[in-house]
Amino acid sequence: MYEQLFSPTVQHTLDLIGIFVFAISGALLAVRKNFDVFGIAVLAEVTALGGGLFRDLVIGAVPPAAFTDLGYFITPLFATLLVFFLHPHVERLQTGVNIFDAAGLGLFCVAGTTKAYDYGLGLTASACLGLATAVGGGVLRDVLANEVPSLLRWDRDLYAVPAIVGATMVALCIRYDALTSFTTGLAVVTAFVLRLLALRFHWRAPRAWNRRSTVTEGD
Repeated sequence: MYEQLFSPTVQHTLDLIGIFVFAISGALLAVRKNFDVFGIAVLAEVTALGGGLFRDLVIGAVPPAAFTDLGYFITPLFATLLVFFLHPHVERLQTGVNIFDAAGLGLFCVAGTTKAYDYGLGLTASACLGLATAVGGGVLRDVLANEVPSLLRWDRDLYAVPAIVGATMVALCIRYDALTSFTTGLAVVTAFVLRLLALRFHWRAPRAWNRRSTVTEGD
């Protein structure tokens, strides 16, 4: 058995912060798409909770945490109200939102991996669910907004790769009985820093080798 990185109270607070920031990103996209207040709330909830819901349903952690902790459900609604009334100001704080979003990515990929392993999944499956926890809400957000998921777009800075790295680090530490508070925190920080570096230097995944197609992405 491995050590918990944070106490339950601190972990819960960090979860709510991550949920809030993810909800902000969903609500902002809804505003850009000219959704009404209900649509903004739906996109905020889905973005914030979608990955965790998927993970909990796969591992059999039912009812999912999103339905047993009122804070998980209410927090995206606060984000909805904030964006609904103050979205021009929130847009101007995009750099800060990106930083917290990167922190949420790191926390969720690690927490998702460890929770999946706790429920009896193998290391590879646990890492995959760690990735799904971190990016699943964003995929659902884009699908509902009729967008190609950012996860699949070559012209977007790396998002899934930092989560994969963080989840893989956790899985390897579990495999070699080295998952401690320090190594767990290192995995979170690694995913966080990789995401920030990708944003700063516009790192992107390579496309197909010797790509010759003349078809543009919009065709």
